[in-house]
Amino acid sequence: MLKLTANLSLLFTEVDLIDRFKMAKENGFDAVEIQFPYSLPAEQIKQALDQNQLKLVQFNVAADDLLQGGEGLAAVPEKQHQFKQALQQSMLYAQILQPEIINILPGRCSLNPTRRAEYLNTFVKNLSLAADTFSSLGINTVFEAINTDDMPDFIVSSGSQMLTIIEQINHPMLYLQYDIYHMHKMNEDIVEFIKQYNHKIGHIQFADSPGRGQPGTGEIDFNQLFNCIQQSQYSRWVGAEYKPTGTSGKSLSWLSTFSQNQ
Repeated sequence: MLKLTANLSLLFTEVDLIDRFKMAKENGFDAVEIQFPYSLPAEQIKQALDQNQLKLVQFNVAADDLLQGGEGLAAVPEKQHQFKQALQQSMLYAQILQPEIINILPGRCSLNPTRRAEYLNTFVKNLSLAADTFSSLGINTVFEAINTDDMPDFIVSSGSQMLTIIEQINHPMLYLQYDIYHMHKMNEDIVEFIKQYNHKIGHIQFADSPGRGQPGTGEIDFNQLFNCIQQSQYSRWVGAEYKPTGTSGKSLSWLSTFSQNQ
C-alpha cells in the first residue's frame, strides 16, 4: 500500500495555495507536502489542514536564492548565520504544523568551483545542526540530490553522495529524500537503489522523466517502480511532486491504480 502525498507547490496551482488543500482532499489525498510554506502564516495552514482532515508530511527549510538561479543557503560558508535563522523559522512552523520530516536543499557551488569541498563541508555541518535541531521535536531531517541538468553545479547529485553524507554524519534521525525524477535524469537505477537502501530513505518523491510530468508522460515504468516500493520495507510517504500536463485533476488518472486503498 502506497502512502501518497500531494505536493501543493506543483499540484493544483490553478488556485491559490490556501485553496489547494481542499482540492487535494477532493481528489483523494489524505496528506500533503509544500516546498516552502512561508508565504502563508503557519496558523492559516494549520486551519486549512484541520478543515480538510489532511496531514502535512513535509516542507523545506528556506533556500534563499536557489530557485532563482543562485547558490542557495545550506552550503554557502558566508551564509551560515542566515541558515541558522532559516532553521529557527522552520522550527516555528514545525511546532504548529507537526510534519514528519523537514528537507534541507544542499544548493550549488557556482561562483567559484574551486571551493566545492568547502561548500560540502559547510553543508555537512549545517545538515548535522538541522538534524539535532529538528530531533528535539521528534521530526526527522532529510536532504536530497538534484540533477545537474536542471540545476548545474548542484553539490549533491547522486544516491552514492547522499549515502556518503549519511554515513559521515551518522545521526539516528537523518535520512535521504529520494527523488525519482532527479535520480532518473542522473541515469541511476532507481529501482535497485530503493531495493538496497530503502531503510535509509525518509521520503520518496516522484515525477516522470524527462519532462517532470505525471506518471505515463515519460520514460519511467511506474508499475515496476511502485511495485518495488510496496514490496520493499519502505513504509513512509511517497510524494507526487510533478508538473501536471493539463489540469491537475486530469493528471491524476494514475491515482486510481496506485492509491492509498490499493
